[in-house]
Amino acid sequence: MGALVQQMENSAKRIDQLQDDFSTMTKHATELQTYIGLREIEKSTSQEANYLDELVSGSQLNDVEITVSSTVKSVLQDIKSFGNISVKSSTKTFQTKIGRKDQAQHLVPMVYGIEQIKPSLLNSLSVPKGDSLKRITGQILPDGMLLLFHNKKNTLIQYNSDGTFMKELMAFKEQPYDVCFVKDNTVAVTFNHATKVLLVDVEKNQLIKTIELALYCYGVSSDGEVLVISHKEARKTTILNLTDMTEEILEGIRLHRISLFNGNIYGTYYYEDRVDCYRITGEHVWTFTHEDIYQPEGIAVDMNGFVYITSLGKNKIVVLSSDGKSSRTVLCKEDGIMEPYAIDINKELRTMMVACVDGKTCAFIFKI
Repeated sequence: MGALVQQMENSAKRIDQLQDDFSTMTKHATELQTYIGLREIEKSTSQEANYLDELVSGSQLNDVEITVSSTVKSVLQDIKSFGNISVKSSTKTFQTKIGRKDQAQHLVPMVYGIEQIKPSLLNSLSVPKGDSLKRITGQILPDGMLLLFHNKKNTLIQYNSDGTFMKELMAFKEQPYDVCFVKDNTVAVTFNHATKVLLVDVEKNQLIKTIELALYCYGVSSDGEVLVISHKEARKTTILNLTDMTEEILEGIRLHRISLFNGNIYGTYYYEDRVDCYRITGEHVWTFTHEDIYQPEGIAVDMNGFVYITSLGKNKIVVLSSDGKSSRTVLCKEDGIMEPYAIDINKELRTMMVACVDGKTCAFIFKI
């Protein structure tokens, strides 16, 4: 019985380890790594399930009652036999719940195909009275609050998640080019024809840090650990470590707007009507061109790895598969999309902001 208990404890430890491995994998692994990892986990869980099945179907878990004859007590007397030992077996009195039935396929949330992507309008943001915005950039914060740049006034504007205007925040000397959320309440801002990036605390409405670089800075994106800045004119991209502020320059990457996701840098190049994907180490992965992608500007990646592009010259929002092999137009002029310039996606809230340039409605908020 002691050996049996030890075996079951070892099995429980292995199952706990599989659960920890699965949790870590879903947080950090790519889709391909997750798929391969699940196959390995399935093999191990099958072995543990078979072990439990054998315990249930066998007699190892049956209750055992041992009855010793009173004759054994006369061991010091003149006896010819120790007596009889009878073993009485009864059915087990506990229940097991294995719950397998090939459930590994249900452990990963359902991921929709590109054909199932259908954004639905939640809210729209109106231009403050008397204003006319051009080339708007914006960002959805983790709490759903919205940030847009008034490029005429060089002012950061804050909106509620329902699209209502809140207030004007910090004003800048230069014209902002791009903005991205970094972490906590911090956003990073780049400027037209400027060799610097500003880190701004939007809650306290104050400048945290000015990062001086050697090249003009354009598109910017972050995962909270690094800051990726494009230098389109120099055909370079900077990877800035936010912990020790060390820089790594990737050569030969010419992008306007960029989006960082799962170790990949996705970017648009306006003048050649193309979208590119690079590894964060600099290796080129794919290039995508299509007749629906004309004068592409904004770019964002959703929770499933689909890449969203603002096709400024076609008044469309085009979605690409993560491998860059297929595309589909999901929003167009009939949906109110006129000259879409910037785009951002909040992966947790599953919301998307599209900033347009039509003089009346400056941005739309969609559920994706």
